Amino acid sequence: MDFRLKVFYSVATNLSFTKASKELYISQPAISKHIHELEMQYKTPLFDRTGSRIVLTRAGELLLSHTNTLLAAYRQLDFEMNLLTDNICGDLRLGASTTIAQYVLPPILSSFIRKFPDIRASLLNGNSHDIEKALCEGKITLGLVEGNARQSSLHYTPFMKDELVVITHTGSKLARYEELTLDQLCTLPLVLRENGSGTLAVLESTLAEHQVKLSQLKVLMQLGSTESIKLFLENSDALAIVSVRAVTRELMSGVLKVIDITDFSAERMFSFVQLQGQSGGLEESFIRYMQAYK
Repeated sequence: MDFRLKVFYSVATNLSFTKASKELYISQPAISKHIHELEMQYKTPLFDRTGSRIVLTRAGELLLSHTNTLLAAYRQLDFEMNLLTDNICGDLRLGASTTIAQYVLPPILSSFIRKFPDIRASLLNGNSHDIEKALCEGKITLGLVEGNARQSSLHYTPFMKDELVVITHTGSKLARYEELTLDQLCTLPLVLRENGSGTLAVLESTLAEHQVKLSQLKVLMQLGSTESIKLFLENSDALAIVSVRAVTRELMSGVLKVIDITDFSAERMFSFVQLQGQSGGLEESFIRYMQAYK
C-alpha cells in the first residue's frame, strides 16, 4: 500500500500532524511532505487549516472513505495469507464500552493474545456512543458495545446477555430494603451512568415501557464509570443502577447488595459492532474465539 495513504490516514483520524508523526515514528516535515504530494497528485486540498486546527475537506473525506476500504482489504489479505501457514498475526484494533472493557473483555483478550502471540492488540475504552463513533472514523476495526441503540450504518452481532440491577452499599440506610416498587424507586436518591452510556440508554428505554421518564427519578449525580459509582456508594445513602457483571465481587464479599424492583427487569445484549459489509480477517477470528470462550 502507498505509504502516503498510511500517512494521510493517520493525520485524518488524529486530525493532527504532530500525533501522526508520533504514531508513525517519522518527522513532522516528512508528514507534511507526504500530504503535500497527495494534494498535488489529486490537485485539491485534503485538509483545511485554521490556526493550529485542521479539518478534512470534502476531498479529504472521500479519500478517507476509500483509504478505510483499502486498509480493510490489506488486513484481509494479510490474514488469509497467514492462514495458509497457520501464522495468525496482525493488528487487532478493538474498542469496547466501559462495562465490557473493565469486566468482560480482559480475561478473554489475555487468553487470545497468549494463544496468538504474533497479534498486536490495542483497546480503546469509552461509552457506547464513543465506540460507534471511533468505528465510523476508522480508529478501530471492531467494537463491543452495550445497550439497545442501533445505527443503520453499522452491523451488530449479539454475544452475551446482561442485566441491570439496583444496588446499594450494605452500610447504607437503604440496605434495609429487600424489594421496592418502581414508584418507591422514583423517590429515593440515585446515582447513574453518564449520558451516552449504553447502561443509561437501556435504563431509559426500559423505564419508558413502564411510562416512567428518566426525569422522574431522583438523580443525585451521573458518573462516567461504574467504579466511580461504587466508590460513591461507599460514602452515601444512595442507590445505583449498574450491570450485574460489574458488581459480582462486591456482591459475593457482602460490600454491596441488590434490591429487587417489583415487576421490573432491565436486560440487554452486549454486541460486537462492525461497519456494514465488513467481514473476515482478524476481527472475525476474534469474534469466533470470544464466542467459543464464552
